Amino acid sequence: MSTNLAQQLREGTTKSHSMAENVIFVKSFLGGVVDKKSYRKLVANLFFVYKAIEEEIEKNKSHVAIKSIYFPELHRGLSLSQDLEYYYGSDWEDRVQPSSATQVYIDRIHNIGTNQPELLIAHAYTRYMGDLSGGQILKKIAKNAMQLPETLGTAFYNFDAIVDDEAFKIVYRNALDNVPLNNQQIDQIIAEANIAFNLNMKIFQELNSNLIKIMMMLLWSTFNNFRKKFT
Repeated sequence: MSTNLAQQLREGTTKSHSMAENVIFVKSFLGGVVDKKSYRKLVANLFFVYKAIEEEIEKNKSHVAIKSIYFPELHRGLSLSQDLEYYYGSDWEDRVQPSSATQVYIDRIHNIGTNQPELLIAHAYTRYMGDLSGGQILKKIAKNAMQLPETLGTAFYNFDAIVDDEAFKIVYRNALDNVPLNNQQIDQIIAEANIAFNLNMKIFQELNSNLIKIMMMLLWSTFNNFRKKFT
């Protein structure tokens, strides 16, 4: 019997989703203002988040609640490593590390993977469905804002193993709806999805300070140029 989990997740995270979109870094990104240094830090943080999610899903792929939503074609680890090589160079593994907020996120994923694997559904849903739903728009924004080469810097948004994004999302939602869960587990997964949104917000908020510094520097530079012109 269908649990309608996909719809319950969507409706149960509406407020959190809206709050995440209103973080300064995200609003600036959606508005076409993207700082390359901040963006590459985001890519590095996402690499560590997905690495944790994918390690735990792989470890628990035979679990009764995970096997239905086990789709390796969604995995982002390889594509993010390609982007990191572009932004940091071939020695990127020695140059990147998770931020403080990212480490909190990682620790939570590993903890639930060990103690309550069904909650991994919340983290997979929050990240992968967001990537599939808005990925191409964000890819276009990133390319235009940072003037990236056509084939470099945005591998994260490419799901090469998925032919039709919309058709796949239907398959994924059906898989969610057919995971064998009781009402208590469903409530816990929805609560965990809201935590996942909050953890993502914390990562974005760390990047706010970098963006604000850049905007202040630009403002100060504009002011100095204006002053020199009229003095």
